Amino acid sequence: MLPAIARTSANCRLVLRCRRGYATTLGATTPSLTKRLPRKLGGVYTVTLIPGDGIGAEITDSVKEIFEHVNAPIEWEQYNVSGVSSAGESLFKAAVESMQRNKVGLKGILFTPLETSGHISWNVAMRQQLDIYASVVVCKSIRGAPTRHNNVDFAIIRENTEGEYSGLEHQSFPGVVESLKVSTRAKAERISRFAFDFALKNDRKARGRPHPGANVTCVHKANIMKLGDGLFLNTFRRVAEEYKASGITYNDMIVDNTSMQLVSKPGQFDVMVMPNLYGAITSNIGAALVGGPGIVPGCNIGREYALFEPGCRHVAKDIMGTNKANPAAMILSSTMMLRHLGLDAIANSITAATYDVIAQGQAKTPDLGGNASTSDFTAAVIKNL
Repeated sequence: MLPAIARTSANCRLVLRCRRGYATTLGATTPSLTKRLPRKLGGVYTVTLIPGDGIGAEITDSVKEIFEHVNAPIEWEQYNVSGVSSAGESLFKAAVESMQRNKVGLKGILFTPLETSGHISWNVAMRQQLDIYASVVVCKSIRGAPTRHNNVDFAIIRENTEGEYSGLEHQSFPGVVESLKVSTRAKAERISRFAFDFALKNDRKARGRPHPGANVTCVHKANIMKLGDGLFLNTFRRVAEEYKASGITYNDMIVDNTSMQLVSKPGQFDVMVMPNLYGAITSNIGAALVGGPGIVPGCNIGREYALFEPGCRHVAKDIMGTNKANPAAMILSSTMMLRHLGLDAIANSITAATYDVIAQGQAKTPDLGGNASTSDFTAAVIKNL
């Protein structure tokens, strides 16, 4: 773990570090909130690895190859869980138990079937069972990634464990389905504090935004869902008052207007906090603003566990096995994991090499307008190291 840091609340802290003016990746810093630290033996950390479906195996292979090249002190405990069928439920349970032992994991995205007869989302189930309640995705412009907007820089803090993803629905009468959205004050307060702590810890400056300093925006639909989203919004406002002395400003915005504002004037946003479904949508919009899902890393943080995965959660089955996937998002997510474990020097080296490859256009994968392969990109990162 990283050195002890000031604890203004019981929530986890997240630290952003910049390299050579490129986009930042996250170093998740979790105070000592539990009895057990991440599993470490002989100077080597044991990390749960779940490659996931679609392109997962290809992009996690990139990470393993880079880690081997730099001799990172990581030992993988790999579980090839697949969400394609419910037959892998026992392996999924074993992967969860591995996370409970190791405390830290790196994960691709598991496929979730659309059919009503299919199993529930194992991605959601893992977040709920481990209570990794805060999803963090930082969308920041990257040199070398062609985009319509410049100087985009905002963080999306998403509540991970309830809301529309509660999984409580039934058919009360043929053709009539009731789906429950669960909202609790305790979890709304927890994620709101996390967002303000994130803004405070990272000392986010205005950088051209209309606000004088750090600003937190609550995204909601309280005008329609007056009780559910009303509870989330009112809890956010109450928490915001406690941070006024720190100089952090705050506002709120209805989710449909947020979507329009993101694609027209993304520079107005700094830190955004929102319920589960809105976070899933805005993360995809944010990724599109800065170059696509292939370059946006992410992490999920709880009181005991930290799980790192691409910020834009796509299985990408259409390019599975073609060696065309951009591994940057997974590579950068793995560097966030390294910082979480206190391995900053290795993380910074890999991060800088990855951004150099993107900035210089050395190995542009198809999503960035080139024809380089996953292997080409990986080799270019290793060469830059």
